[in-house]
Amino acid sequence: MGFIIKRNIMARSTYISENLTKKQINFMLMLNEYEMDIFTLNELKQFETDQFQDINELAENLVHKKILSRIERGKYCRANFRDEKVIGTRLVEDGAVAYWSALNLHGLTEQFPNSIFIQTLKVKSSKEVFGVNYQFVKITPSKRTGVVKEGFGNHTYYITDIEKTIVDCFDLPQYAGGYAELIRAFASSKLSGVKMIDYCRAINNTAAIKRIGFLAELFEKKGFKSFIAFAKEQIKDAYNSFDPYGADVGTYVAEWRLKLNISKDELLDIANKQY
Repeated sequence: MGFIIKRNIMARSTYISENLTKKQINFMLMLNEYEMDIFTLNELKQFETDQFQDINELAENLVHKKILSRIERGKYCRANFRDEKVIGTRLVEDGAVAYWSALNLHGLTEQFPNSIFIQTLKVKSSKEVFGVNYQFVKITPSKRTGVVKEGFGNHTYYITDIEKTIVDCFDLPQYAGGYAELIRAFASSKLSGVKMIDYCRAINNTAAIKRIGFLAELFEKKGFKSFIAFAKEQIKDAYNSFDPYGADVGTYVAEWRLKLNISKDELLDIANKQY
């Protein structure tokens, strides 16, 4: 068995250039042994790396020889590794794919965002890596919920689940890729009303909760009776436009304290329109 494992490790290393030093070859063999396609230098410190005292210099030399690619300071991947989800969530310690990007990955929209949206508790400027733009959206700790792990091994990444993705997009629709797409996604997806209540409590956005509740009632969303009751309990005197970025026109719905700048008929048409 040991021979087979060693042979497999060596097989994965056939691409290693002959001009690599012994130390560089051993470094790549270590990555093979631990099946690491993406890593930070801090992560490598948990392994037996006494032989790699100059680990930063080693990594940079391998970047120069096009064996590794540098993502940003202290973060590297193999030269042929380009998984946008994994790379994006590694750019910040607590990163999770969210908003429009999560809508697409969950199959709720066929539109592709120009940026990969990453939700985080940290402040980080937009960044381009390997030709892909990543946009980071900072949230408060109370909104950090509904995050699940996907992928396997060294290729794992975090993403908001379907319900949290929908709630997040109503909370910050500027990152949702268009209100019509969001409405259609809500109408077409199978959602847990109980989860939606929990996540709406977390975002604590009354206007967003009213919009979701109104749509659930209009679309006669299955399993949303308790959510509609919850949403109505959140209603205050102030009116909000249904589409926060739409024209300041429309009819008023007193029950929901909403100004419908998208009519009910238009909303139903949007919900029934196929991709």
